[in-house]
Amino acid sequence: MKSQYVIFICLWLPLATLGLELQGEWRQGHVLRGQVEPGSELHFQGRKVPVAVSGDFVLGLGRDAPDEVELTLSVKGKEPVVHRFAVAKRDYQIQSITGVPQQTVTPSPEQVQRTREEAARVYQARQQVLPATDYKIDFIWPLTGRITGVYGSQRIYNGEPRAPHYGVDIARPTGTPVRAPAPGVVTLVEPDLFYSGGTLIVDHGHGLSSTFIHLSAILVAVGDRVEQGEEIAEVGASGRATGPHLDWRMNWFDERVDPVSLVGPMPGDG
Repeated sequence: MKSQYVIFICLWLPLATLGLELQGEWRQGHVLRGQVEPGSELHFQGRKVPVAVSGDFVLGLGRDAPDEVELTLSVKGKEPVVHRFAVAKRDYQIQSITGVPQQTVTPSPEQVQRTREEAARVYQARQQVLPATDYKIDFIWPLTGRITGVYGSQRIYNGEPRAPHYGVDIARPTGTPVRAPAPGVVTLVEPDLFYSGGTLIVDHGHGLSSTFIHLSAILVAVGDRVEQGEEIAEVGASGRATGPHLDWRMNWFDERVDPVSLVGPMPGDG
């Protein structure tokens, strides 16, 4: 059985000297992109990371990623090396609301069954491993506007914690064009899901995908390739939405990541 060398990353030790280049921040919810020697193998937190023939790869940290993570690099003809990285924690907005009618926050058995079936279709779309490296491009905002919801926030209704919000909400009128933040392939088109209404998923390669929800119209079909800036949908208030807005989410496989980590502040903010 081969041994593994453990490398503790220090500021004075450039990753490039270890055959690993990284772009991004080790912070909860963030997306990191990198490159290794072609033909190398990567494992991140026990998951095999897809690596392109060019050596490019992408990975994501979930909302509640642990304080430390491991990235194992295996280069042909050499012993595997385990890189350990400290992960910065984030503070999330938590809001407690009481006096909400229970039927408003608790779906019926029929609705539960429907949402389970819909969630299975969404899950399958996100498990695809497309070989494209469209994630390498600098992402852009799919539209600009007032941000009304942020990644990681959570509401507690009548003392019961609800699932955190995993996207960024941008308020715009119904019909406002939504554009592709990066190139990709359409892997899911659903006009009317219970929670998310009109739902579209664009896969950017290697498990990284964008999801757009509450749409009033979807202008592309499953299997279509879209280019950055191409109009792909229109803002709406479908599903469980209180008003017209775009909810833009991103996943790296099962990890829900923050789109803002790839685009930075909304243009015009501040």
